[in-house]
Amino acid sequence: MNEHSLHLAIKNWYSLPEDKFEVRIDDSIVDIVREDLLIEIQTKNFSAIKKKLINLLENHQVRLVYPIPQKKWIIHVTESGEIIRRRKSPRKGRLVDLFYELVNAPNLIRHENFSLEVLMIEEEEVRCNDGKGSWRRRGVSIKDRRLMNVKGRILFRNERDFLSFLPSDLIMPFTNRRLAKLSGVSIYLTRKITYCLRKMGAITIAGKNGKELIFEVS
Repeated sequence: MNEHSLHLAIKNWYSLPEDKFEVRIDDSIVDIVREDLLIEIQTKNFSAIKKKLINLLENHQVRLVYPIPQKKWIIHVTESGEIIRRRKSPRKGRLVDLFYELVNAPNLIRHENFSLEVLMIEEEEVRCNDGKGSWRRRGVSIKDRRLMNVKGRILFRNERDFLSFLPSDLIMPFTNRRLAKLSGVSIYLTRKITYCLRKMGAITIAGKNGKELIFEVS
């Protein structure tokens, strides 16, 4: 199935003894089948799996499992695979980073058959300066991602579970600017959060203050 190490390792970590793997269901290959629950593991790019999930949700309980690297070690290798150096990435993943991907499929949360589980992990990322990678990385390719440890897991079953991203001291109604300040995240990410919460029906637009939207909990 052309699995990278991270996908395969999470599938093995997440599975139970009676689970079945790579089962064809409704013209799709499902990672894990656990009795009546279909489990799909997606390490990035929700938009690539959105159509598949929508089709499966019509007749099945479906859970999407998504890892966020809380800690990451970056390994640089030669094209032959020899390790050049290993360093710890200064960036630490947070649960709120989920919205960078969820913004591509927030409506899934509204479906009664859907659930989303986030795994906070430690991982290794293998890179090679082969000139074939993204221009953002100056041609450096990501060759593999490896699971080192699972530090925590958070299950979201419906839109109400996502209200936990709103700070307890957030006064209603609120704006993106106010939410960003209390949450300690960028206004760019905050807009993704409120967009997702709106699409899943957790919050609604209560009005405007000039060009700034005002939100309240549904």
